Amino acid sequence: MDTKTLVLLARHDQTEAMRVAAGLTIFGHTVRLVFMGREVEDTLENRAQADLLELAEIEPRSTLQTSELPYVPPAELCAMCLSADAVLNL
Repeated sequence: MDTKTLVLLARHDQTEAMRVAAGLTIFGHTVRLVFMGREVEDTLENRAQADLLELAEIEPRSTLQTSELPYVPPAELCAMCLSADAVLNL
């Protein structure tokens, strides 16, 4: 199986986006996770999934400049999506 570069946009279901992102690394894919439109909710489930992201060596980013996560500006997000083998929207 060829490894791919994947971009996962966490727009609606943050918990599922984190779970999927971590799971995709099992196949050796490079996964970039970007939270969009709102802060990551501080829930027990999200904290557990954040631990998985750390184990999977995924550094999530955010489109919000006010987020505690590293900010990804629109032009960089666009370039990230265009250069990816696939973009997933959750």
